[in-house]
Amino acid sequence: MTKRTRRRKLARVGPKQPAPWQPSVRLCAVLLLAVIAIFATIRFRLRDVPLERDQGEYAYAGQLILQGIPPYQLAYNVKLPGTYAAYALIMGVLGQTPSGIHLGVMLINASTIVLMFFLATRLFERLAGLVAAASYGLLSTSFSVSGLEGHATHFVVLPAVAGLLVLLDAIDRKRAWLFFLSGVLLGLAITMKQPGIFFAIFAGLYLLRREWAQPIQLKNLLTRFGFFALGVVIPYGVTCLILWRAGVFGRFWFWTFSYARHYGFGLGRGLQELIEEFPQMAEPAMLVWLMAAVGLTAFLWDAKARRHSVFCLGLTVFSFLAVCLGFRFTAHYFIMLLPAVSLLVSVAVSSATSVIAEHNKSAFVRWAPGAAFLAAFAISLLVQRDFLFEIDPADVPRAVYGMQPFPEALKVAEYLRGHSDPAAAIAVLGSEPEIYFYAHRHSATGYIYTYALMEEQPYALTMQQEFISEIEAARPEFVVLVNVPPSWLNMPESHRNVFTWMERYVPDHYEPVGVADIQSVDHTEYRWGEEASQYQTRSSAVVWVLRRKA
Repeated sequence: MTKRTRRRKLARVGPKQPAPWQPSVRLCAVLLLAVIAIFATIRFRLRDVPLERDQGEYAYAGQLILQGIPPYQLAYNVKLPGTYAAYALIMGVLGQTPSGIHLGVMLINASTIVLMFFLATRLFERLAGLVAAASYGLLSTSFSVSGLEGHATHFVVLPAVAGLLVLLDAIDRKRAWLFFLSGVLLGLAITMKQPGIFFAIFAGLYLLRREWAQPIQLKNLLTRFGFFALGVVIPYGVTCLILWRAGVFGRFWFWTFSYARHYGFGLGRGLQELIEEFPQMAEPAMLVWLMAAVGLTAFLWDAKARRHSVFCLGLTVFSFLAVCLGFRFTAHYFIMLLPAVSLLVSVAVSSATSVIAEHNKSAFVRWAPGAAFLAAFAISLLVQRDFLFEIDPADVPRAVYGMQPFPEALKVAEYLRGHSDPAAAIAVLGSEPEIYFYAHRHSATGYIYTYALMEEQPYALTMQQEFISEIEAARPEFVVLVNVPPSWLNMPESHRNVFTWMERYVPDHYEPVGVADIQSVDHTEYRWGEEASQYQTRSSAVVWVLRRKA
């Protein structure tokens, strides 16, 4: 056949059309934008939700960075500082408010949704990409994983998914700079929070497996893996260098390495927590999780899906290991598992659609898996409609966390900001760092959480003594005493020194000037000034504001 004949034949036949069960590029763009719009709208409506304590930690540390104060100088914590820097960037652009922070998280979430579309499309096809994007948007916005809040896990997932997507491109194109870029992105995931290392380990093993499956050229293997590994370590290395230059490397190393080795629960208690937490986490989107379970079986009956079984199953295993680090199964930890789960859902829908299309010509039957996913998607939104579409932003903390003092932190901080000098230090006796952030006041102690003081770990007593000495040396103008059990989590085996000290030191040096008595989820009684000093509390959840005696 001559070239002219071939061109005439192509002209008659026309360009190759996508399979009838595959959405067009234009339709994909419209549907992807619709998915982003749905969850961006939800997040925008709830942008003024008060911060909870983890977000308060990131916001306060980010605020300090914007003031030129490095992490671990005035705020100690076990987490790596990447999320602090990300918060500083968000607040520098969008403002130091809950609204600005939540708008930044909205952009992070939308970016991850787009990356999930491209990742699943690269592995399978466009239908899978749409399902993966919609699944991630749904699951990562659910209240059952604290999805609306700006937890570090959101900031781990974004560079991790980007790094995996670049890695697949690097493997196909064999470009050293792409391997390096993939490593850098996965290294950034590590700096956001320690569990990010499992995504980098998975990526490295997957790279070696793909290279091993080809005729091995040792030089090429070492070059590609070397560039990848170099990229992984650079973000952490740069972080260490910056903190060393800032003079806080010793404290950074203690909190994120020495103390971190003792952070978490034992295997027995961890398994008990997992058994309790997982059903509650999956319940609002149970049908979507069941579809992910179907996706696990698709590698057995669909040859096309089986080509990428190592990637999908490996990502699932290592994502679960990331969730398990420390055997603390807090709801938002499961966000790190959601990209893998979303891929499995996309595998279930895509594989079922392809297999049905091979045996049935009916368009109605071919679209049945997609329709089933849409139904599961819609049912999950319906189940969560009160929270996602109806609840007032101010009521969200009570609906999710009960009688914890997150709404009260706003009014306490407002009082502190109006009655203290901007340079004055304050001390929060409890784990409510959001008060420092709202008040724009520095902490008199680096222990912005008191959890570490209560834990059964070898540094607890030393930490209590340091906590006490820092406050006594700073002589803060105001002390906020948080008498709310979840803000301390003291256990029978906890050292009692700090409580003995508080019972003596606080009455001797401070007097009440404010009180927030959380009497129910619907009502908090506030008293200020002279009224606070005479007030008799009526609940076991009380926040006291005390001023240093003249």
